[in-house]
Amino acid sequence: MVSQKITITNEQGMHMRPASVLSQAMAPFSSDVKILFNDNAYDAKSVMMLMAACIKCGSEVEVQCDGPDEADALKKMIELIESGMGD
Repeated sequence: MVSQKITITNEQGMHMRPASVLSQAMAPFSSDVKILFNDNAYDAKSVMMLMAACIKCGSEVEVQCDGPDEADALKKMIELIESGMGD
């Protein structure tokens, strides 16, 4: 398992568009990908779970990946978050 903490910099936080971008990007990976926020774990392959997390701009989250391609999944997720998740 690999993980990394990162701060959400997207001005509007986790709304429909970034949630969709992240979940679609994570779908091809066979690893489990979770976002840990406020003592809860959210499946990063589920648009609804990501939106339900109510993650706002400036929130620190931890991305956790576990599986055969975990390093690649973590790298991709961090790149997407740093780039603003499509916004």
